[in-house]
Amino acid sequence: MTDPETPEIPGTEATGPDAAETAAAAPALPDRLSTDPSSPYYDEDLLTRGVGIKFKGAEKTNVEEYCVSEGWIRVSAGTARDRKGRPLTLKLQGPVEPYLRSAE
Repeated sequence: MTDPETPEIPGTEATGPDAAETAAAAPALPDRLSTDPSSPYYDEDLLTRGVGIKFKGAEKTNVEEYCVSEGWIRVSAGTARDRKGRPLTLKLQGPVEPYLRSAE
């Protein structure tokens, strides 16, 4: 129940102890993440925990980088390498859904 004199501000809803436990158990994934250590979007701690990607409803295992807000992923193009030894990548457009893999 809200006070009629107090304006309601979006995003400031009351949260219970269950909501705090859920947020601590599943940290928010970044908008953009890369597996290349030279990239500014590289996060080793998050990658060691295991990040999965669903792209257009299908799970992808060869994703090198993703961006949720722009709706794209970079996937490795087979075993081909560029002159610096990095894998060649293709940029695919579509809905991206990152998630943390469960510890099995």
